[in-house]
Amino acid sequence: MAKRPSKQQLEREAAARREQQAKDRKNQTIIGVVVVVVLALVLGIAGFFIWKANQPATTATAQEAKAAVSKVSSKPSAAGSEFGFLLSKDGINKPISDVPTVQVYMDFICPACGSTDRELAPTWKKLLNAGQINLEIHPDAFLDASSSDQYSTRAASAVTYVAQNDPDHVLAFITNLYAEKFQPQEASNYRSVSDDAIAEQAVKAGVSEKVAKAAIGGTYADWVTAVSKYTPLRKAVQHPSGDYKGQMTTPTLLINGHFWDVSDAYSSTGSLKTAFISAMGLTAAQVGDASAKPTIGSTKTPAFPTVSSSSSSSSDSSSK
Repeated sequence: MAKRPSKQQLEREAAARREQQAKDRKNQTIIGVVVVVVLALVLGIAGFFIWKANQPATTATAQEAKAAVSKVSSKPSAAGSEFGFLLSKDGINKPISDVPTVQVYMDFICPACGSTDRELAPTWKKLLNAGQINLEIHPDAFLDASSSDQYSTRAASAVTYVAQNDPDHVLAFITNLYAEKFQPQEASNYRSVSDDAIAEQAVKAGVSEKVAKAAIGGTYADWVTAVSKYTPLRKAVQHPSGDYKGQMTTPTLLINGHFWDVSDAYSSTGSLKTAFISAMGLTAAQVGDASAKPTIGSTKTPAFPTVSSSSSSSSDSSSK
């Protein structure tokens, strides 16, 4: 008959388990941000990820982080006041009036960002080309620790360079980076992606070889790093309520400066595309029809799913 462990032995084992659990929690903290898988969806929508600052951000902290961005030596002049690139049918930084502005915050290794882009990018492009929306892209790098070679920063820096120097092809470049056969897996499943492979995706998107080669030179790596430290501190990109109040998830979408919950949108309809088109106040048949203007215009809250307008203030919108 096996001997029962003593009280002291049980206490030592419990203490060891607590110590290991504490180490595990510490290992989950990366650059002041905790990454947690919060939802896994079917029909091609991968898990959504959440980013939480270790301590609540104060206004001073956000202001200091934003000021740090301005101190970076190499900055893209085309970036807006909140460091996004505003695209329209007329070009970069030429917004169409009286139509919604959609802001997309992305990390190029994030599975949910990839699946969301694959689901919505074709619709965004049709709406953009028809002058039905303005699209503002935010290439960020939150997941460097999920690769062995800072893939998030390298990819975001390359996208930033193309947005600055060849904006007509930046969306196609993003699409190529998110292609299922190209987007790398993360953490232990990550396999190194070379700079040349990133440049090749740019060339396939129509970017000249000269610009593509320059894009992988890391010109804007420091800027991307600084912006990625600042962005999660912005109230506008944080969940306004619910279990994840005060936290930023990726991907993040703002419509007319209002937070639009991607996971809620999917769970409400089973289709991000359906939810997004409804949010614009359009029907599927009206997508790409230049004569059909989204009913939410340039200021109203997304029509569906409804999210409180208090989720973000107009002063914290990066729309121009």
